Amino acid sequence: MQQVAIAPQVNNAHIEVCDLTAAYGDYIVQQYLNFSIQRGDIFIIMGGSGCGKSTILRHLIGLQEPAKGEVFINQVNFSHAPHNQQEQIKRSFGVLFQSGALFSAMTVAENIALPLSEYSILSKSDIRDVVDYKLALVGLAGCADLYPAEISGGMRKRAALARAMALDPEILFFDEPSAGLDPVSSRRLDELILELNASLGTTIVVVTHELASIFAIGNNSIFLDAEAKTMIASGNPRQLKNECPDERVRAFLNRGEL
Repeated sequence: MQQVAIAPQVNNAHIEVCDLTAAYGDYIVQQYLNFSIQRGDIFIIMGGSGCGKSTILRHLIGLQEPAKGEVFINQVNFSHAPHNQQEQIKRSFGVLFQSGALFSAMTVAENIALPLSEYSILSKSDIRDVVDYKLALVGLAGCADLYPAEISGGMRKRAALARAMALDPEILFFDEPSAGLDPVSSRRLDELILELNASLGTTIVVVTHELASIFAIGNNSIFLDAEAKTMIASGNPRQLKNECPDERVRAFLNRGEL
């Protein structure tokens, strides 16, 4: 049986990124990335447009292999684990893509039930109970039989979140969750993220450049720079706003006040 490397760091990191280089062929997107995401963090991957935030997220969830370096999940080398072990680890993830990615021909309830039907042994009645519970959790009780086209953009994001939570994941990944939402819907989604983190202890990783969300929910972060092609800061974004020694980071985090 293939041996899987163990993360060298001795800490409680839920996710450990070690010397990661992300690239498309010869084109390097980001390199020399080293950071830890602790259990229960709401961890922000931030930076300007085109810096590779979503690309790094794809590496964390196993949709793209590192050109160099490794990603450890619960101290298991996720990047180089056997395929069946990677698939098992992925079942501990929930992912909310930028568009929501709901199936338009399925009702909200059918969308949420899909991963339960595929990856659990629950009966149909039990699945319906879980679906109803997840919908209530995201504030969509009573919307089960509606189609995605019949609900608002903010409601579609919450329905997609309910689907991401269907299998009770240890880690939730969000790619630009506020994209396309009005300020009120965006704020409600931030509040929901905070509630889920507080009540369930879920580790949450968020890709975003939205300042309001960054300061409202993030307790830890990295800042990716497109020109340097690496991370140039890490830490609590509220502290980085005024205390980061790198002017580029301070300018980004204070741009709403310029």
